[in-house]
Amino acid sequence: MVSDALIASVVFVSVSCSFPCFLYGAYYIIETEPVTWGVLVHHLKFVGTGLVLTTVPMLFWMAPRLPDQLGGLSAVHAYLGLQAYALLLFGGTGIVRIFRAKRRHDLYNDYDQDVLMDEIGGEQMDHWRSRLRIGVFGYVIFWMLAYVVGAARYVLRYVV
Repeated sequence: MVSDALIASVVFVSVSCSFPCFLYGAYYIIETEPVTWGVLVHHLKFVGTGLVLTTVPMLFWMAPRLPDQLGGLSAVHAYLGLQAYALLLFGGTGIVRIFRAKRRHDLYNDYDQDVLMDEIGGEQMDHWRSRLRIGVFGYVIFWMLAYVVGAARYVLRYVV
């Protein structure tokens, strides 16, 4: 059987490797104009990889062990992680509507610089974009807080 310390180390490395994926995905989408279908897919490859590197260990190793460990740092870690995913879901509600509006106007394939985002989404576009920003920034902030608490738990439990 594989020891808990080895699995914890693999999980720690996996979650640690997700952050550079998030950073590059964010950098790429912010710095690339216009956001065409190819740009969006490239961005989502890195963000999706980061989410897989974080979510798979959480679902298959962290969550099943949580009821036996709930208390102290594990409760804080779980709470912060849950907040991160809640904000990611909140941001996703904005991106879905932005995606639909851009897709309806074929702006991913036939980018028209004269068509403003406000025009294609109506009065709600600013609201959707705000939801996206709040969700993404909130996810990153709570992810980093959960990471720090998780790293502290790892060090206290398996290193010290």
